[in-house]
Amino acid sequence: MLSFGIKTVPVGVTYTDLLRVWQEADELPAIEHAWLWDHLLPLFGPVDTPIHEGWTMLTALAARTERLSFGHLVTGNITRAPALLAKMAATVDAVAPGRLVLGLGVGGTRQPGDTLVAREYGAYGLPVVSPGEGVSRLAESCQIIKRMWTEDRFDFDGRHHRLRDVVCEPKPARRPPLLIGGWGDRTLGVVAEHADIWNVPGPPHNSLEFLAERNRALDERCAALGRDPASLTRSTQVMVSYEDPAATRAVVKELAAIGLTHIVLNLRPPFPEGVARWAADEIITPSSG
Repeated sequence: MLSFGIKTVPVGVTYTDLLRVWQEADELPAIEHAWLWDHLLPLFGPVDTPIHEGWTMLTALAARTERLSFGHLVTGNITRAPALLAKMAATVDAVAPGRLVLGLGVGGTRQPGDTLVAREYGAYGLPVVSPGEGVSRLAESCQIIKRMWTEDRFDFDGRHHRLRDVVCEPKPARRPPLLIGGWGDRTLGVVAEHADIWNVPGPPHNSLEFLAERNRALDERCAALGRDPASLTRSTQVMVSYEDPAATRAVVKELAAIGLTHIVLNLRPPFPEGVARWAADEIITPSSG
């Protein structure tokens, strides 16, 4: 069964713009979840284009909506220490109990020819690590976060993090689902061990053939751990065409056919008036039949 949400990139828009779209979506049962991203500088357009910090904005939107589940696609693991992130998430859950999904990914790593990560991380004093270290840090973060939400006190001795007598109170009303984004072999191992939801960008970022192969690879990693692959929800992001909704519907149908059932419609800014209802009427309802 398909589940639909929207993603609103907080670049070049105001809080009022974002709130308008989220509150409209909150009134539409066809839209079940809503998402931001977690970057400190824009990934497109001039570097000084206004962009809002993801967790602060998420909290504000959570406080002004009633029904939607919500999160980030995805929080960069390097940006905040995992114990701090778990505490932040528990506080957001106190604002909107039972609705938070913690979206988490490796974050920016050293990649040949990449300049965006170095620009963003350099501006905010964040380390740019190797892909292998990034995945290793992500695995530790998943352990720390889950334990902070479920255990009274604990110590943690990892390769990257050492914590003493950790306490997180109040804990979330229920353990927020953990969504992990990524598609590399090592990341899929972390997904299989820790995630409730796996997210991967859809076309045009990744082809259907690639997504199908990665979906099968994740099944294999689940099986190797003794986990039922069906216990892991498969999620993807779709770039919405305002000009050609039929093309977007066709992509959704193809994604569903390869087992990706948690569909996030990426609404490009600036957001037209009534864009959430338009998405429900033009894409979600026709695709749900």
